[in-house]
Amino acid sequence: MIIKRKNNKNKEPEANWEERVIQVKRVTKVVKGGKKLSFRAIIIIGNEKGQVGVGIGKATDVIGAVKKGVTDAKKHIINVPLTKTNSIPHKINGIAGAAQVVMRPSAPGSGVIAGGSVRTVLELAGIKNILTKQLGSNNALNNARATINALTSLTTFKQTAQDRDIDLNCLYSYQDESEHK
Repeated sequence: MIIKRKNNKNKEPEANWEERVIQVKRVTKVVKGGKKLSFRAIIIIGNEKGQVGVGIGKATDVIGAVKKGVTDAKKHIINVPLTKTNSIPHKINGIAGAAQVVMRPSAPGSGVIAGGSVRTVLELAGIKNILTKQLGSNNALNNARATINALTSLTTFKQTAQDRDIDLNCLYSYQDESEHK
């Protein structure tokens, strides 16, 4: 007797992912018979525990564009290192196109000080205390991508100590490195 098994492609539970639609835009393409209308949706998903992703979907209807955007966002999920105060470890800049985002860690209780798509990305990543500033473009997609760019280049003190091949306590002290090896 042959027992058939269902192929489970999704190994992780999808109940904890939160999705937010940033922008739905009507776009046109000029073809031989006239103009072809379609919709572009920018979607951000995150679990508020240090994982976030940005995706784009295009379809002839809004619901199809949102579905495509969600699957695209799940393909581009990144891990964000968070501190004990739900902030980022250090100051960082992110660039995507003409958009630039400057992020600084903030004191506990200050909240997310950001605007537009940057705020949504940071909230879905689980960051609670941060100061940000958008420079250059106001484009929602480029600002979201600049935020993702900055969050991917964040490193923890532990990772920095491993990269430099020194003790973690040596990062905090002002003594010579040769004494700690």
